[in-house]
Amino acid sequence: MRDIPMSRLEEWKAMGFDPQNCPVRQVLDHVAAKWTSLILLELENGPQRFNALGRALPDISKRMLTRSLRELERDGLVAREVFDTKPPSVTYRLTDLGRSFLGPLHGLIDWAGAKMPEIEAARDAFDRN
Repeated sequence: MRDIPMSRLEEWKAMGFDPQNCPVRQVLDHVAAKWTSLILLELENGPQRFNALGRALPDISKRMLTRSLRELERDGLVAREVFDTKPPSVTYRLTDLGRSFLGPLHGLIDWAGAKMPEIEAARDAFDRN
C-alpha cells in the first residue's frame, strides 16, 4: 500500500494541535485585518510619521490607524520612535520581523492579482445559482 502524506493539519493534530492556540490564526487575525497589509506596504519604503500614513491611506480613521499600528507594534512587526520635539513627533518603521513578513505578503498579493478573475467568475457563478 502506498504511503499517503499527511496534510499539514493532520500533522498538527498528530502533534496535539490546539485550534485556540494556532500560530497561523494568531498571525492572520492581525495581518489579515483590513488595513494591516496596506500599512505594512506603506512602511516598506522606510519610516513614516503618523500623519503621512493617514494621508497615504485616506479612508482609514485616526482611531483605526492608531489601533492597527499598536497591534503591529505589539506583534513586533512595527517599531515606534518618539522624538523629543515640541510637539512630540512619532515615526513608525518596519522591524526585521516586519520586513521578513513582506515576502509572504508579496506572494499573497501576486496570487490575489493573478487569481482575481477566477475568484470573480466563481462568485458570479455562485450568485447566479
